[in-house]
Amino acid sequence: MAELFTRNIILVYFFYGLSFFVMGLAVLLEFGHSSKLDFARALPPLIGFGLIHGSHEWFEMFLIINNRISGPFTPSWVLPVRLIALATSFLFLIAFGARLITGVEKRKLYVGMLSTIAAIWVIGLLGVLFNQSPTQARIIAADVYTRYALAIPGAALTVCGLIIQRRKFIKIGMSSVAQDVLLAAVAFGLYGGVGQLFASPSIIFPSEYLNSELFLRWFGFPVQVFRAGMATMAAIFITRSLRAFEVESNQRIKELRDAQLAEQNRLDELRAELLHRTVIAQESERQRIARELHDETGQTLTALGMGLRGMSETILTNRDRAVEQANQLEKLAADGVEELQRMVSGLHPPQLDDLGLLAALRWYTSDISNRFGININIVHQGGKPMLTSDVRAVVFRIAQEAITNVVRHAEASKIDIQLDYSEDNIYLRVEDNGQGFNTDTVLKKKPGKPTAWGLLGMVERASLVGGTCNIFSHPGKGTLIEVNVPVFGEKQNA
Repeated sequence: MAELFTRNIILVYFFYGLSFFVMGLAVLLEFGHSSKLDFARALPPLIGFGLIHGSHEWFEMFLIINNRISGPFTPSWVLPVRLIALATSFLFLIAFGARLITGVEKRKLYVGMLSTIAAIWVIGLLGVLFNQSPTQARIIAADVYTRYALAIPGAALTVCGLIIQRRKFIKIGMSSVAQDVLLAAVAFGLYGGVGQLFASPSIIFPSEYLNSELFLRWFGFPVQVFRAGMATMAAIFITRSLRAFEVESNQRIKELRDAQLAEQNRLDELRAELLHRTVIAQESERQRIARELHDETGQTLTALGMGLRGMSETILTNRDRAVEQANQLEKLAADGVEELQRMVSGLHPPQLDDLGLLAALRWYTSDISNRFGININIVHQGGKPMLTSDVRAVVFRIAQEAITNVVRHAEASKIDIQLDYSEDNIYLRVEDNGQGFNTDTVLKKKPGKPTAWGLLGMVERASLVGGTCNIFSHPGKGTLIEVNVPVFGEKQNA
């Protein structure tokens, strides 16, 4: 068996290099995925290790081929280049293991580990190269020392890092990926702890005793075969562990779907509650109108009827008295008409349709200011865009609700209203100097706590016409409501 592998050592080096090179390519192709996993963030050095170390083994293969064809002559630059490639690949392996252990947060620890190991290797390498041994012996010793000082620590760090990542994968429910990571750790452990320990015979301890020749005598095949086998195993399970990207992506998609479904359910519940509140408000408004019609208009009409009957009798006996009664009835009728106009304006101000949004706001704020003694200022900028009746009604109702909330709850003495028109947008700003409130507690629906349906209704109204309503408030600092509504639709008064 030993003779068979020795005769076909070129194939061994080929598959040895191929395993790591393919692993590097596989990781490179998957690395573009966005991921929050520490394992994913540690992969770039593994790409460097796979590609460079695979190329190094192919370089060894071509040296063997060249020696068989042209004889054992090797240019002077070849061995230093090979040593640099070997050391660079193992430094990448150390970086991979260190990153797995430290994560992306502990950058100082990561850099410290790399610097310490690299410094130890450089110092020891200088001692080896300036040894009085023959050049060939020093080159071999440098190769062996590099494997001891870089490959074995790199493999050890990688094993520790992969075991740490395995625990993390188990915690987030990726058991299959955790199994692959564990097997990859076993492969790297054997690759470094056994494959690199049995290096070429040299002056470096313990390669004088534990070396590739001893390995061949013990196991009957070259150590390169063992390294190739562990490289293949590591490549397979590292590549399989890249499924973590797919699993993570599926988990994130599921989380987004669940969040979207939960948000949709919350919105459905909110809309249902708003609809329920709207029906209650409509019924309450109808009851109020019925009471006012009964108490005010009904009494006025009753008084008119009685007065007309009395006047029909008086006009025959006392003409002057009849004229006086007619004047009283006329005043009573005028009061009734005024009361009806007030009721109609409360339901839908005619100014909104006849004169536009700005005029309706000025009429409403003037009435509120007179009734409650609150100083209300309106500032207007821009032209008069053509608005749909829906947009006019929505902006007016939001402003009306905002002012009503100030009157009822804010204890404010001043309200500033800004209404700006642009070519494609209406901006409404309502700000008061009242007592304010905590938006985090008031606007979030919680069990057993009354919901601010008026405020939520303003947000809902704005969304119905493609707009937004943002509410800002702090206790003791007043409240600010900003509304942005797109301008579109049929041409109507603004």
